[in-house]
Amino acid sequence: MSRKVERESIEMDVVFVGAGPASLAGALHLARLIAAHNEAVETGAKQGKSLGELQIAVIEKGASVGAHILSGAVMDPCALAELMPDYLEQGAPLDAPVTEDEFLYLTKTRAIRAPVTPPPLRNHGYYIVSLNKLVAWLGEKCEEAGVNLFPEFPGVEVLYDGDDRVIGVRTGDKGVDREGRRKANFEPGVDLLAKVTVFGEGPRGSLTKRLIERLGLDEGRDPQVYSLGVKELWELPDDRYPAGKVTHTLGYPSDAQTYGGGWIYGMRNRIISIGYVTGLDYRDPLIDPHAEFQLFKQHPAIARLLDGGRMIRYGAKTIAAGGLHAMPRLYGDGFLLVGDCAGFLNAQRLKGIHTAIKSGMLAAETVFEALLADDYSARRLSRYQQRIEGSWLMKELRSVRNFHAAFRQGRWLGLINAGLQFITGGRAWGIFDRVETEPGHEAMRKLAEFGYQDGSIEQRYNGLRFDGKLTFNKLTDVYYASVAHNEDQPAHLHVLDTNICATRCVEEYGNPCQRFCPAAVYEMVDDGRGGKRLQINFTNCVHCKTCDIMDPYQIINWVPPEGGGGPDYKGM
Repeated sequence: MSRKVERESIEMDVVFVGAGPASLAGALHLARLIAAHNEAVETGAKQGKSLGELQIAVIEKGASVGAHILSGAVMDPCALAELMPDYLEQGAPLDAPVTEDEFLYLTKTRAIRAPVTPPPLRNHGYYIVSLNKLVAWLGEKCEEAGVNLFPEFPGVEVLYDGDDRVIGVRTGDKGVDREGRRKANFEPGVDLLAKVTVFGEGPRGSLTKRLIERLGLDEGRDPQVYSLGVKELWELPDDRYPAGKVTHTLGYPSDAQTYGGGWIYGMRNRIISIGYVTGLDYRDPLIDPHAEFQLFKQHPAIARLLDGGRMIRYGAKTIAAGGLHAMPRLYGDGFLLVGDCAGFLNAQRLKGIHTAIKSGMLAAETVFEALLADDYSARRLSRYQQRIEGSWLMKELRSVRNFHAAFRQGRWLGLINAGLQFITGGRAWGIFDRVETEPGHEAMRKLAEFGYQDGSIEQRYNGLRFDGKLTFNKLTDVYYASVAHNEDQPAHLHVLDTNICATRCVEEYGNPCQRFCPAAVYEMVDDGRGGKRLQINFTNCVHCKTCDIMDPYQIINWVPPEGGGGPDYKGM
């Protein structure tokens, strides 16, 4: 677009980017803190000045609050209870309390039940939830508290002043065609200006990624590493798997060098959540996380469970699993980081909802204090880090700081290492406070190292078939993710040099983007000259960010599409 775009600037007091549990909990907590302060001042119960009616905004790229939210999920309710002690009376959509835990080790044909469930996977007192429903409910509570919610408004650019202080975000333009030309319905994005901007974009947030790079927030930190969870909801024909039952698995189909495991959670109305996690630091370039999940369902024990049922929903989401040492600096002039984009996940317990909510609450308390002092400097906002370090959040994260790194040497040494960490409060091998890690994409080896001739997936997954009943190809699954993008818009997946895809990548890795993407976005097609070219089917994208994370050359840049596009994860 050659013409200069005139944009409206809207002044807010606080802007939260991304309507996930961290941002919504933070916005709700902040609104209540402000309201309680103003009331206390007005009644004379507290000295000081009323803050007045401040404007708090939450922007969200999805078509609705919760549309892009996906998790397993078993939730520890401790943080929700702090945010809202009467959450049950308020109608929190908790699907089922956990009544039974089960841990299975899978060989190719057998399921061996552990006589004792590992302590980190004991879920008594927790709830199986649809995070989509929980987030939508938190959004309603935010609106009741006067928070402004703006779905279909993706943040596409961080706004800075001349001293690199964050002063807000720019939202995306609408009505731009695939060639970058303005259509008749063109609407320019707006500049949302804020005293404090809180980034809660989830794993590999597009704005957070650039913010970290620009301000060096990861200096002295380990690289963040990720896993990919691929999930389906199934409706069973009877009560063979009761609501409240939780199963976790280890072993098949992952090989011994690849981090991976499955889950099955029983929900109400004979619905189960079933999925498989693959660590995005795998070595074999032919690994396909979606195919791993399909193999998982073909295991005799899992296939018997699903027999006669039907798949009703699909989705995929990355998980920031690097732990405490991979977390960037969480604050700076005019901004804070919360939730998964900052790495607040307990990878050992497979839980991040409670830590996200708590991080949002601690951010809200810090912002509230900054509003009272009218000081939004890094020095003032560093109180956020101090609050984290003084809370149960730091104690929990510190005890699992080396968990994912334990499995770099494979499953069996990883289990021994993880056990020693559990006993010693997080020390690797029971001795080391911190171990070095590498970015996940650097772990991927080249085809020749595995003896592969090319990128043909049959060399690893010989015999995998998609029958449309138990197993499904990626395009079928994408349909069940209810993905929708306007096809006449610029592709939101930017490949910096497609020549690499057609030359080096073919020979070295066999174009792994065709495999690690769980939505068939990337496809090598004939170029009409006897070679191949990359075709990007961006309308399939489920916004998991795996491509941005796992591309071995780091030439794929994921940016938000036009607001409202993407999956619709109802009930997920």
